[in-house]
Amino acid sequence: MASLNVKSEIAGNVWKIQVKPGDKIEVDGELMILESMKMEIPVLSPRAGTVRELRVAEGEAIGEGQLVAILDV
Repeated sequence: MASLNVKSEIAGNVWKIQVKPGDKIEVDGELMILESMKMEIPVLSPRAGTVRELRVAEGEAIGEGQLVAILDV
Protein backbone atom coordinates (compact mmCIF):
# COMPACT_ATOMS: atom_id res chain seq x y z
CA MET A 1 0.00 0.00 0.00
CA ALA A 2 1.32 3.44 -0.92
CA SER A 3 1.40 6.33 1.50
CA LEU A 4 0.32 9.90 0.86
CA ASN A 5 1.51 12.91 2.86
CA VAL A 6 -1.18 15.54 3.50
CA LYS A 7 0.12 19.05 4.11
CA SER A 8 -1.53 22.22 5.31
CA GLU A 9 -2.21 24.85 2.66
CA ILE A 10 -2.26 27.65 5.24
CA ALA A 11 -0.76 28.64 8.57
CA GLY A 12 -3.13 28.52 11.52
CA ASN A 13 -4.19 26.58 14.59
CA VAL A 14 -5.58 23.04 14.57
CA TRP A 15 -9.10 23.67 15.84
CA LYS A 16 -10.64 20.19 15.55
CA ILE A 17 -9.40 16.82 14.32
CA GLN A 18 -12.20 14.86 12.65
CA VAL A 19 -10.46 11.45 12.23
CA LYS A 20 -8.19 9.06 14.10
CA PRO A 21 -5.61 6.54 12.88
CA GLY A 22 -7.31 3.55 11.28
CA ASP A 23 -10.32 5.54 10.04
CA LYS A 24 -11.29 5.19 6.38
CA ILE A 25 -11.67 8.46 4.48
CA GLU A 26 -13.17 9.31 1.10
CA VAL A 27 -11.87 11.76 -1.50
CA ASP A 28 -12.47 15.29 -0.14
CA GLY A 29 -13.33 13.88 3.29
CA GLU A 30 -12.61 16.28 6.15
CA LEU A 31 -9.46 15.35 8.09
CA MET A 32 -9.38 18.36 10.37
CA ILE A 33 -10.40 21.99 10.68
CA LEU A 34 -7.86 24.79 10.96
CA GLU A 35 -8.58 28.22 12.40
CA SER A 36 -6.87 31.16 10.72
CA MET A 37 -7.83 34.80 11.02
CA LYS A 38 -11.11 33.79 12.76
CA MET A 39 -12.07 31.60 9.80
CA GLU A 40 -12.50 27.82 9.88
CA ILE A 41 -10.73 26.11 6.99
CA PRO A 42 -11.11 22.35 6.44
CA VAL A 43 -8.16 20.16 5.47
CA LEU A 44 -9.54 17.67 2.95
CA SER A 45 -8.23 14.30 1.86
CA PRO A 46 -6.88 14.45 -1.71
CA ARG A 47 -7.57 10.70 -2.19
CA ALA A 48 -9.59 7.92 -0.59
CA GLY A 49 -7.70 5.77 1.88
CA THR A 50 -7.03 4.98 5.52
CA VAL A 51 -5.55 7.38 8.07
CA ARG A 52 -2.17 5.94 9.08
CA GLU A 53 -0.89 8.75 11.27
CA LEU A 54 -1.77 12.25 12.47
CA ARG A 55 1.22 14.56 12.85
CA VAL A 56 -0.53 17.42 14.69
CA ALA A 57 -2.69 17.83 17.79
CA GLU A 58 -5.71 19.99 18.54
CA GLY A 59 -4.67 23.45 19.65
CA GLU A 60 -1.28 23.25 17.91
CA ALA A 61 -0.08 26.14 15.75
CA ILE A 62 1.08 24.94 12.34
CA GLY A 63 2.76 26.53 9.35
CA GLU A 64 1.92 26.56 5.66
CA GLY A 65 3.12 23.38 3.99
CA GLN A 66 3.49 21.48 7.29
CA LEU A 67 2.82 17.74 7.25
CA VAL A 68 -0.45 17.12 9.11
CA ALA A 69 -1.36 13.50 8.26
CA ILE A 70 -0.20 10.38 6.44
CA LEU A 71 -2.71 8.23 4.56
CA ASP A 72 -2.46 4.71 3.18
CA VAL A 73 -3.96 4.82 -0.32
